[in-house]
Amino acid sequence: MSSPGPLSGETTSEPPADFGRHNMFVFGRGTVFLSHLPMFMAPHDAQLLLEVAVEKDGSELGDAWSAERAEHPDERLYTVMPEKFALSSLYATDPPERESFRATFFRGHLERGGEPIPDFSDVEVRISDIVYARRFDRQVPLDELTYRLVGRGDELFLAHVITEPPDFDQILSVALTGERPDDDDLRAGIEVVFEGRANTAEARVRSAEKVTGRGHVTGAHRFMTLEFDQVSELYFEEGELSTSRGAFEPTPLETESGFGD
Repeated sequence: MSSPGPLSGETTSEPPADFGRHNMFVFGRGTVFLSHLPMFMAPHDAQLLLEVAVEKDGSELGDAWSAERAEHPDERLYTVMPEKFALSSLYATDPPERESFRATFFRGHLERGGEPIPDFSDVEVRISDIVYARRFDRQVPLDELTYRLVGRGDELFLAHVITEPPDFDQILSVALTGERPDDDDLRAGIEVVFEGRANTAEARVRSAEKVTGRGHVTGAHRFMTLEFDQVSELYFEEGELSTSRGAFEPTPLETESGFGD
């Protein structure tokens, strides 16, 4: 027997293709940033970097977050499990359909044994700024190693720009010597290219390197030479972006970097 169709006047709708549980990596101490953990398949086929404020019972948790990081100085990896929603609802329209979501923060990788943080369970995450957002559709591969410069004030990070498989996800904590952008430049968006360096996981910027990149401020004919030191790799994932379907076993490079567990 076939199932009955909708009654007259009723409508049916399928959830958006990117509806699901979109786990995220957390970085930053003074300012909280989130990076969606992407794959090259729905519903996770987008790179998204957000600046956020975290609240609970109407109070901001900025000081509590700084204290959490200070009390666990050796914990380099924090993750977030949000409620289910369509990822595009955070960035695809202006203004976005959704400006906040409920979530729980974890010490460690929530998919690999991380532990929920009691003070940061079922909190409200409010989006302050969409730092970078792009779906993985009809993208042109990058020949040279390319990142986005993210941060506020002296707290700066490089996030690798992801295009098509095989690729990799990486967040680095960095410091700048010499020329540096201001917060307006950072909000506009700065692309950093390491010229002559292949855009591969093997050639990625590593911890303790001192590197020089060519920065370009989005929407402006403004270029700068950016010299980075105090480089520390905060997050690295290769396997889940190695093919259109991903791989879940740690790669040799993930094991080497300490992110294979």
